[in-house]
Amino acid sequence: MSVFPRAVLFDMDDTLISAYRQPEQAWRAIFAEFEGDLAGWETEAVVQAVTAAAERFWADESRHRVGRLNLLEARAGIIGEGFAALGRDVPDGSVLRRISARYDSYRNEQMHLFPHAHEVVDTMRAAGVKLALITNGAARPQRAKVERFELTHRFDHIQIEGEHGFGKPEERAYRHALSVLGVEARETWMVGDNLEWEVIAPQRLGIHAIWHDSLGSGLPAGTAARPDRIIRSLSELLAPTSR
Repeated sequence: MSVFPRAVLFDMDDTLISAYRQPEQAWRAIFAEFEGDLAGWETEAVVQAVTAAAERFWADESRHRVGRLNLLEARAGIIGEGFAALGRDVPDGSVLRRISARYDSYRNEQMHLFPHAHEVVDTMRAAGVKLALITNGAARPQRAKVERFELTHRFDHIQIEGEHGFGKPEERAYRHALSVLGVEARETWMVGDNLEWEVIAPQRLGIHAIWHDSLGSGLPAGTAARPDRIIRSLSELLAPTSR
């Protein structure tokens, strides 16, 4: 039998749900659809420029905090920044907003549960583990994902940034979940894909941090993150462990 902790905090996007992985592939597909609006632009150059702009944006905590609560506007700005970096006139704002909206719908079309997601959560719940889902982002789209992927009844506590007014990596995001579940940090696992939000920040509180490296990319060079455990598949959470 697996040895589970008293509680587990799960991230949602790219942890339970495959949501935003491999952005270059997504941008490539989207810009191909807008070829008529982007005549004269070399698609691969645009893909690389916008991908780089997105990486800069989401690495900036101040912009990240605002942008994740209004993704359509944030992405339109990112797309414009990418085009501007290529040294030419940026396409009309209406085009940027249409591309941003299509990126959002494209991602929603591609989203799916990772293999074994329901099985893992249901097994833990049946074993008496207290479960919380902690996700950043705006209230409406994140709640829609929770309902779409049938997660509501599987968790004792669902904590969406846009509904609560705070999110990861704020300390109170983790402390609030622990308080609602009635557990201590040392009795808890955090499972997620973001090294800052689901490894470094919760470890400061004494939470056991498990990094979901679904692509098998390994820890980035130079990272300070040292997960307590690394998994490639959610099913590994059901394997025997000493914690």
